[in-house]
Amino acid sequence: MPNASRRRAGFPCISLLAAGLLAAAHSHAQPADDASGPGATELDAVLVVAQRAQRVSSGATGLDLDIKATPQSISVVSREQMEQFGADTINDALRLATGISVEEWETNRTNYAARGFEIKNNQIDGVGLPNDWGIVTGALDSYGYEELEVIRGANGLLTGVGNAAGTVNYVRKRPTNEGQGGVGISAGSWDNRRIQGDYSSPVTDDGRWAARIVAAHEEGGSHLRDFANDRSFLYGVVDGQVGERGTLALGYAWQANRTDGNMWGALTLVNNDGTQAEFDTSASTTQDWTYWNTTTQNGFAEYTHELSPDWRLKASYNYRRSGNDDQLFFAYSSTGLDPQTGEGLYGWPGKYVDETTAHLGDVSVGGRYTLFGREHEAILGASVARSEQTYWNHAPDSGFDALPGFPYAGNAVPEPDWGPKTFYSVLDQRLKRVYGVARLALTDRFKAVVGFNFAEYHRDGDNSGVLFDQTERETSPYGGLTYDFTDSLLGYVSYSDIYQPQDQYDIDRNYLDPSKGVNYEVGVKKDWLGKRLLTTLAWFRAEQEGLSTYAGVTGDLQYYYTGIDVESEGFEFEAVGRLGDHVSAVLGYTTLELTGPDGEDVYEWYPRHTANLQVAAKLPSYPALAFGLGGRWQSRTSGLDSYTGYTVRQAAYAVLNAFVAWDFVPNATLRLNANNLADEKYVTSLYQVGYYGAPRNYSLSLDWRF
Repeated sequence: MPNASRRRAGFPCISLLAAGLLAAAHSHAQPADDASGPGATELDAVLVVAQRAQRVSSGATGLDLDIKATPQSISVVSREQMEQFGADTINDALRLATGISVEEWETNRTNYAARGFEIKNNQIDGVGLPNDWGIVTGALDSYGYEELEVIRGANGLLTGVGNAAGTVNYVRKRPTNEGQGGVGISAGSWDNRRIQGDYSSPVTDDGRWAARIVAAHEEGGSHLRDFANDRSFLYGVVDGQVGERGTLALGYAWQANRTDGNMWGALTLVNNDGTQAEFDTSASTTQDWTYWNTTTQNGFAEYTHELSPDWRLKASYNYRRSGNDDQLFFAYSSTGLDPQTGEGLYGWPGKYVDETTAHLGDVSVGGRYTLFGREHEAILGASVARSEQTYWNHAPDSGFDALPGFPYAGNAVPEPDWGPKTFYSVLDQRLKRVYGVARLALTDRFKAVVGFNFAEYHRDGDNSGVLFDQTERETSPYGGLTYDFTDSLLGYVSYSDIYQPQDQYDIDRNYLDPSKGVNYEVGVKKDWLGKRLLTTLAWFRAEQEGLSTYAGVTGDLQYYYTGIDVESEGFEFEAVGRLGDHVSAVLGYTTLELTGPDGEDVYEWYPRHTANLQVAAKLPSYPALAFGLGGRWQSRTSGLDSYTGYTVRQAAYAVLNAFVAWDFVPNATLRLNANNLADEKYVTSLYQVGYYGAPRNYSLSLDWRF
């Protein structure tokens, strides 16, 4: 759809929303039941206590809508699922979600993808912040989160920017009204060990203030040669009541991730005769002097003020600081490997330091109002975000040397002499936006969700000697309709503009223009078994213009990109809930087509069919014993080796995981997890480069609750 048409489509949505907000303000100004009446003092005194008990996430639209009432596809990975299947990292947790591909193309860098595109945006407790444009560095610990919400499709409404993949909303653990906690220990394959603890308690007699602290430490080896990881995580949060109408939450999280023997890049999986190379699952290009250390800090302050029983003002500030210190070794081939000797690789060392700081302030007012005899909801807000990222490097005294035949040993290449720390690049990004959303009850069964987002995005800096200074402005509308055909069956349609700045650059190291487009979705959601099971069937279509796509490698081994128009179209199905008193299940399936400007298949590294399953049950005759089976399946994929030009292929495969848990006393659980039961051999990703996933492995854990 042409850009002009998309912009015109936004005006009705914005006008409807503005009318709703004006009506809401008028309704709020009318004399009504005042909070100063009898009993108000008692209610105000326990305001924060009630909010803790009723806390819900609103990551998809900002409105207090449940999943069924939201006109978009949403999956939730719960704390219970993460614990059952031993998902201690965000990567493992997102593998439990429908329609998500976790592309681990290096040992320390990962991309998440959905519906054929990279997920480039995060929310934390519903507040949007891009996650460094897609790449996640280091294994992020999942222990500090209550759940992960995966919102598939365009969601620029609350993040300010977004593409047609989706958004991950990380829902932090918060203090509880009752004292509770737990500790756990675990041990597993490759000498992996973990200890963790979580404790929450009121800190005042009246319960107005409470605190929670979460900590975890994990260390051990890997199936990959010489790869070892040491990760520590700490998170603390306190919330309480300020005056009669306000609540305040303050939190801070810190994580240090230390890895040795990591890969920069990954395996060359093609021979010089065009055949595909095969190695042991432990194969690695690393050298024993490599390391990658990542430290992240996240702080937040959140204030909520009850303007009236139906209206609320919310202000939040989020701070993020991250740093990387790494010493790396890259192995590549421009010809492919000799199938007899394994020769053909060249090596290049690198030593880098980078720091990133980000600030985000957000303020919004939202609530419920009555218009034309019906109750509606609305939110209006604004935010300002800024981040600065600086890179330095230490130039080696040598590089691009021929390597011994692969696989080689970890001491095949001595550590080079490193030059002094010198400036490499700096990137300053700013995002200002104004947004609004309203849910209008057109009839008892027919509802509309309309919204808009105005964003001004700016970046400037120095990209290895190429100076840049860019500013973009875009207004994006969002609209959705839901209709309750019956009490258990809902149909919906939704539309959203796409606007996504891109951090890839062309052969001259100039950043590509933002990608723009449109996203449509049509679906039905149905409750079954007395609302214990929810099914969603959705058709989606996305049209993205100027989407960054790999175009080649420069003489100094730098990737460069070009923008192309891409369409994604497909169906998704998900069933989630309880099948009885003792069985819970998640079943998901996605099928799609990805086509380029001439109608040809593009991004063949992305599987066209994926399925996921988790089933957990307790023995009816002995509920203390639980067990479950879960896994993922994907269809065949292929990817272009960037340096040789040969194609690497991955056959369809499934990875199955299982657990058995025993509550041998009421407050303690012993759990055995078995991963990759069939010992499937597969490559983790063909998105850029990849390596072999972990073979069959086990872990045993003990958790005690108090």
